[in-house]
Amino acid sequence: MEREIISKMKRTLLVVFLINAILVSTHKGEFWPFSIFPMFSQAGNPWSRGLVIEVDDMNRKDLWETKSLSSIDDRVVALREHGIDDIDYANFISKTKNWDEERIQALRNLFQIEQQGDAKWLASRVTGHLTEQDSVVVKVIPMFLVTSDTTYKNPDLFK
Repeated sequence: MEREIISKMKRTLLVVFLINAILVSTHKGEFWPFSIFPMFSQAGNPWSRGLVIEVDDMNRKDLWETKSLSSIDDRVVALREHGIDDIDYANFISKTKNWDEERIQALRNLFQIEQQGDAKWLASRVTGHLTEQDSVVVKVIPMFLVTSDTTYKNPDLFK
């Protein structure tokens, strides 16, 4: 009787290890229940996030140019201070592919721009990737200039 129970336990344990081996081998060495750091499993892959830049002069020559992150540090808008969820914005700006009028209006609604006074905000996408030389390249790509009454599209992106 005891031998049968031990034998069953061994078979069950063998089946669990076999399932684990199959799952880990088909998921590039990562399988969530047994992964130590699943949040780092995408390290080194290109990424995209959202960022809002305050604009003082709408006629700047470099308004629509792709910039480095360090060149706009002093103009980044802290969205939480304006009652805007920064995670919602980041997901919206980085994952939306089709920017039709409905999506642009949703962006304006997310910003609650009418309540922000005379704010001029440059909705931007920040992308980054790892190079062959193990350095990180981060680019800030302006997408929309949002004012209290109008939304302007980046003419280089939306032709």
